[in-house]
Amino acid sequence: MRFLRPFILILALPSVALAASQPRVAKPAAAQNAAKPASKPQPSRAAAPAGFKAEFFVNLDDAQEKIMDLAESVPADKYGWRPGPDVRSISEVFMHIAGGNYFLSTFLGAEAPKMNGDMEKSVTRKADVIAELKRSFEHLRNAVNAVGDLEKPVKMFGTQTTHRGVLVTMLSHLHEHLGQSIAYARMNGVVPPWSR
Repeated sequence: MRFLRPFILILALPSVALAASQPRVAKPAAAQNAAKPASKPQPSRAAAPAGFKAEFFVNLDDAQEKIMDLAESVPADKYGWRPGPDVRSISEVFMHIAGGNYFLSTFLGAEAPKMNGDMEKSVTRKADVIAELKRSFEHLRNAVNAVGDLEKPVKMFGTQTTHRGVLVTMLSHLHEHLGQSIAYARMNGVVPPWSR
């Protein structure tokens, strides 16, 4: 009997292969639905933002929220921390972001607010840094909202671009320093709030 088992298996293989190659007959829809538990209604999704400017603001919202969350999460006594000499401190990076928001907005025709001295060196207290960051984001949003023609040519850093190009540069600058701020925070034992 033991020698018959491999032989029986060999005879059974063609019928298994044949069954696998046969198309499956679909159950009637009523039978399929009866077998499935009732599903919860899916929440409606908001329509995707229409146009480049709307997409810009979605991206800006994300970057701004994360930068502000980090600024709030880093303890005040760590704002002077820097990873090495001649490298920006935590507060200086946040003020560089604010300064970038003001400066890059000038390429859209917005006038930067008057500052007393170097903001990166003079604004160092946590509460002042956070307040200046908020003002700078509001300034940037107002400048972008005022833009009518995204294709309007403008010269930026000696290169010809458009208002659209300025907006792309704004986002690039924000994300560059968001990444830097994440690294600084983690080096000081602060886990970004959205990663907890």
